[in-house]
Amino acid sequence: MTRVGAPTKVENKSRQNMGLKKDEHKLFEVLKRVFGYDSFKGNQEAIIRSVLADKDTFVIMPTGGGKSLCYQLPALIKPGTAIVVSPLIALMKNQVDSIRSFGTENNVAHFMNSSLTKLEIAQVKQDILEGQTKLLYVAPETITKEENIEFLKNIEISFYAIDEAHCISEWGHDFRPEYRRLRPIIDAIGQKVPVIALTATATPKVQQDIQKNLNMLDAQVFLSSFNRPNLYYEVRSKSKNVTKDIIKYIKGHQGKSGIVYCLSRKKVEELTESLVVNGIKALPYHAGLDAATRRQNQDRFLMEEVDIIVATIAFGMGIDKPDVRFVIHHDMPKSLEGYYQETGRSGRDDGEGNCIAFYSYDDIQKLEKFLKGKPVAEQEIAKQLLMETVSYSESSVCRRKQLLHYFGEIYTEDNCQNCDNCMHPRKKFEGKQYVQLVLETVLAVKQQFKNKHLINIILGKSAATIKSYKHNKLEVFGKGADRDEKFWNAVIRQTLIERLLTKDIENYGILKVSPEGLNFLKSPYSVMLVDDHDFENPEEEELFEALGSKSSTADKTLFALLKDLRKEIARKEKLPPFVIFQDPSLEDMAIQYPVTIEELKQITGVGSGKALKYGKPFLALIKEYVEENEIIRPMDMVVKSVVNKSGIKVFIIQSIDRKVALEDIALAKNLNFDELITEMESIVGAGTKIDIKYYIDEYIDPYHQEEIFEFFRKAETDSIEDALRELGEDEFTEEEIRLMRIQFMSELGN
Repeated sequence: MTRVGAPTKVENKSRQNMGLKKDEHKLFEVLKRVFGYDSFKGNQEAIIRSVLADKDTFVIMPTGGGKSLCYQLPALIKPGTAIVVSPLIALMKNQVDSIRSFGTENNVAHFMNSSLTKLEIAQVKQDILEGQTKLLYVAPETITKEENIEFLKNIEISFYAIDEAHCISEWGHDFRPEYRRLRPIIDAIGQKVPVIALTATATPKVQQDIQKNLNMLDAQVFLSSFNRPNLYYEVRSKSKNVTKDIIKYIKGHQGKSGIVYCLSRKKVEELTESLVVNGIKALPYHAGLDAATRRQNQDRFLMEEVDIIVATIAFGMGIDKPDVRFVIHHDMPKSLEGYYQETGRSGRDDGEGNCIAFYSYDDIQKLEKFLKGKPVAEQEIAKQLLMETVSYSESSVCRRKQLLHYFGEIYTEDNCQNCDNCMHPRKKFEGKQYVQLVLETVLAVKQQFKNKHLINIILGKSAATIKSYKHNKLEVFGKGADRDEKFWNAVIRQTLIERLLTKDIENYGILKVSPEGLNFLKSPYSVMLVDDHDFENPEEEELFEALGSKSSTADKTLFALLKDLRKEIARKEKLPPFVIFQDPSLEDMAIQYPVTIEELKQITGVGSGKALKYGKPFLALIKEYVEENEIIRPMDMVVKSVVNKSGIKVFIIQSIDRKVALEDIALAKNLNFDELITEMESIVGAGTKIDIKYYIDEYIDPYHQEEIFEFFRKAETDSIEDALRELGEDEFTEEEIRLMRIQFMSELGN
């Protein structure tokens, strides 16, 4: 029975339809007039309607999916001012510039943060009070100030948008404690308005944290696919030549925009210098630069005055540049979420987007060392996130499948055809028995332990924790001892991807058997697995690659001719051949074919001094050879060295000129003595003369000096091992010989 005076269901329906039609008209009118689009993308329309209906809304949408529109458009339609909480000043500026660029009045959008003067803040507040401002961007630190809370109490707020909402979670890749205070602040302001939380990266664990912390467990959740089909993912072994590798990659993509991420400010500066010296338009971006410089560098990148930004993770959050064609990670990030978001900066226009990461387990170990001294809980979280990164890097499974699994999404394709593991697949093997053993072990320990403990059981390791739980008495103990830890890690990772195992959300890292896993145990079926990549010994791998590339790409005929010429010049100069140019330098000449002094200076181990002193006959030989054989030279791909320009080498040379004790030089630059000697060897090897006789005379016996000098004068090689064998290890030290070799090379070769 219908109450008197109340509208009937039919009347209600009719009114709703009228409202919908009106809203729809307004929605598409604003979309076209302000933003220039005819239609929405993906979930955008449903999200915007949710906000317009005053519902709490949670948006998980990958980078490039159009998150900004989801709060910008309803802000323009709804009465009042939308408060957008954003973590970075640079991001706010970019967003405000963007919304203003659509042809609306400047006062339609403002940001309020520490970069503004008191006068500018007063103007912003005036525009808001007059009802002209539809979007106000604030940092979490700004909104928590008492004066700003009082101000916001007196204005009409349409809704709150919490951008980069993953910052709320300790399990998120960019945790910001200030974000935890947002809900109490919203409650203190006291207006009953909806909240829209947005993030491009959120694992199931992070999603749960966001909703709990913002008290929006009943929010409408819009989860877009994390799959970016246009992005190509590749992980490469990180060698000592990583800078050279990066430069070659960039030069192979001339004129295209790219971002190179590094973990430290120092590395950002060093790499930027290397790029610039090699003719690449690049700028640095990190928190150590002043705000004006950061802003200027960002703008120059957006305006395409430079091609490359070398940055820490501070750069890129929310940067709307659709045509970034590649993202390179010089160092692997601290989490897969960070990696996903940073790679997501490329190909936002659905065009080409290449994501190249350089991986070395040494880098992971360095990151682990930095955790020392932090609270245990924080260390545990950080280690778990690091291990996810290791798993991704070392695994031979489709990169896309791994990433999507991490974000709780199933990727059903066997081959994505757009990652290194799919383009160069490894041979698969039958893994049914191994998966069975893993699942049985998880059940045997009552689904209460992480993979490290489980692997120790499978391997039969009698660790203290295993004995304390009496897990050494289990039937599964030692059943997989014929394989190593690396193998079992790979099995567990792939069992997770197959969804036969899951990770506990509340106690992240604890493994549980899924319903599918239980079914598998009842009725086992074929599971094809692949071995991980072997990045365990990067130095050996690097040596192998270097030897392989040299032997395969160096021109053997030219190399032989260069060796003959070297021998001839050495005979005339009465010097050992290696003093003229060492073998690696000749090999590089036989790859790069330099024909000018400037090009010769770019060759490995050749500095200005050597090039000018010995270069002419070598250049003449190479030029003649190139012309006779009609060779196309790859010199445009050569990496110039910034070694001679680097601060540390300049400091060493200047200090030696002033006859400063070598120990004091090492101490000043935080080097051990061995590292200092290596730096001096590099300086002399590149052709710069240094005189350390003042130090040698004080510490090395004159007779020893003479004997070592005489050895190198007659020697066929500059080998320290040969010198020690010849002179006697009992009488001479390696340090003495290395110092004397530096002096010898400097006096006779430079």
